[in-house]
Amino acid sequence: MSQINNNKLNAAVFFPASAIIAVLLSFSFFFPDVAGSVFTKMQTVIVDNGSWFYVLTVAIILVTTVYLAFSRYSDIKLGPDHSSPDYSYLSWLSMLFAAGMGIGLMFYGVAEPLMHYLAPPTAQTGTIEAAREAMKTTYFHWGLHAWAIYTIVALILAYFSFRHNLPLTLRSALYPLIGEKIYGWRGDVVDVFAATGTLFGVATSLGLGVLQINAGLEYLFGFEQSSTTQVVLIIGITCIALCSVMTGLDKGIKRLSELNMILAICLVLLVLILGPTVFLLKALMQNTGDYLSDIVRNTFNLFAYQKTDWIGGWTIFYWGWWIAWAPFVGVFIARISRGRTIREFILGVMLVPTAFTLFWMTVFGNSAIEMVLIQGNEVLGQLANDNTPAALFLFLEQFPWSSFLSGLAVIMIVVFFVTSCDSGAMVVDMLCSYGNNQTPLWQRIYWTSLVGVIAAVLLLSNGLSALQTMTIASALPFAALLLLTVVGLIKALRVEAYKQDSMSYAQTPVQTLSNESWRERLKSIVDFPNKSRVISFIETTAMSSFEAVQSELKEANIKVQINRDNNGLILTIEQEQNSPFVYSIYPKSHVQPDYANDTDEHMHSDGDSEEQVYYRAEVHLGEGGQDYCVMGWSKLALINDVVDQYHKHLYFLHLMR
Repeated sequence: MSQINNNKLNAAVFFPASAIIAVLLSFSFFFPDVAGSVFTKMQTVIVDNGSWFYVLTVAIILVTTVYLAFSRYSDIKLGPDHSSPDYSYLSWLSMLFAAGMGIGLMFYGVAEPLMHYLAPPTAQTGTIEAAREAMKTTYFHWGLHAWAIYTIVALILAYFSFRHNLPLTLRSALYPLIGEKIYGWRGDVVDVFAATGTLFGVATSLGLGVLQINAGLEYLFGFEQSSTTQVVLIIGITCIALCSVMTGLDKGIKRLSELNMILAICLVLLVLILGPTVFLLKALMQNTGDYLSDIVRNTFNLFAYQKTDWIGGWTIFYWGWWIAWAPFVGVFIARISRGRTIREFILGVMLVPTAFTLFWMTVFGNSAIEMVLIQGNEVLGQLANDNTPAALFLFLEQFPWSSFLSGLAVIMIVVFFVTSCDSGAMVVDMLCSYGNNQTPLWQRIYWTSLVGVIAAVLLLSNGLSALQTMTIASALPFAALLLLTVVGLIKALRVEAYKQDSMSYAQTPVQTLSNESWRERLKSIVDFPNKSRVISFIETTAMSSFEAVQSELKEANIKVQINRDNNGLILTIEQEQNSPFVYSIYPKSHVQPDYANDTDEHMHSDGDSEEQVYYRAEVHLGEGGQDYCVMGWSKLALINDVVDQYHKHLYFLHLMR
């Protein structure tokens, strides 16, 4: 596999992406009407001729994702076999939710259900059926399909990056299709496309967020809704995002995401309690039933027998928007998901955010529809169409403690703005740095600032709609690329299955007993050595065993290398045109079991007595740790284990023919 310099900026992505951004931004700023016309025509052509392809792509992605969650591949880890998750469930879910749909829920949580209620696709406006259809349609656009798109892209990237040590960028998704060529110009083109799409997508969404913040400040403090106010807001919030970016993922983005999740839960529960609580809980159950019962029909419904612009303005728009956002959200979710199994990953990314999203849409959407349908608040319905950013605040005005709720909403939008801005900048920085997140500070400042600049320019030039349309249009080629990468993922997982088949027998090896007494074997089982003894074993017995294997294979003209790494020893046997065989032994610390002898003199050396730990000489293959210890094994037993594992590897290569 080709090597890349992970500590170096990838100029072949950085400079073309910056240039394309500058050209498109200038075009939208100086010729907003022309840009709007061109991009709108482009979208019209796509909707008229390619809507079926969007629908088919999203359907395939949803089915594939559900299949993988319960397939034989579901126990494969996104990383080595011995890896564990980097983040707790709460931190993980908070970060992926904040990056995926934070601002969207605030912006459309009230407005979209009302717009569907006032102009439903098939029902008669102002009826109970229109209300049910409005919620079912909102669920459809924000539910499993959207998160399935994010899930499959993130899964592909996480699998190839953490399982096969490829760069955490979009180019790695093409590895099963073009192999080592991902390190050439083809991979650079893919990453340039992902970087520019991510930056414009994030900037466009943040532009919408600023409009809503301005509307909230006008409601609370009388601030005028103007371009000047919005630009000042962008500058201020971008500065906050810069502070978050400079503190890194584990501090800034993680803590802000957790804060936003807590605030979101507080806001939605307050609206639930202060509103028609029992009705909303009943509506949640009924909405979920309506959504699930019609999910297949709605997935493939293109209104082929009744000409309407509705599907292009809503469903196809959303499918294109989620696909366009997928490189950004996918890279980010992959970055925070190392160590999870495929099943755990898919169910976590798809079901938990979807459940919370549908709950949110029910509480806000059904409450808003109830205000219009039952209470006759027509102003709220009209505002959803005419001034979407202000709809949320007029809605909250109908509740007790309205000023407090509106203030909480403004804080949430600001924090969502910051988390989207800094996570988007982090992703673009990774795309331009071979997937490395430990980059120079100036790069992170550059991309974060550029997100704010783009959002400000788009607002000043009224180019927000044009760039939004362009982003949706760009989703068409990525949808085709995505289907190819899904095929590549399935192909790679089949290889994993062959590997598991070859390893299925004698998963926990038992050392060969030749020339070894039962007393020596029993002693190794009840022994709890310290670090220095394990390292000594690796340097003597393991090294001698590896050298014996190396000498024997060299006589057969097979290339064998022995390397050291972090007190470990690595034996690598090269295979022409195939994956090499890797057998390594590492000293690993473990907590002393209760039945161990606390007074063991070996345990109390090397400063381990307070923690009461001992060390094992654990075997790692190319797939990661194998959870068995060879400490105390004889040279012959260790040689036989290497030969056994090598035999399994050759059997795996045989299955692959």
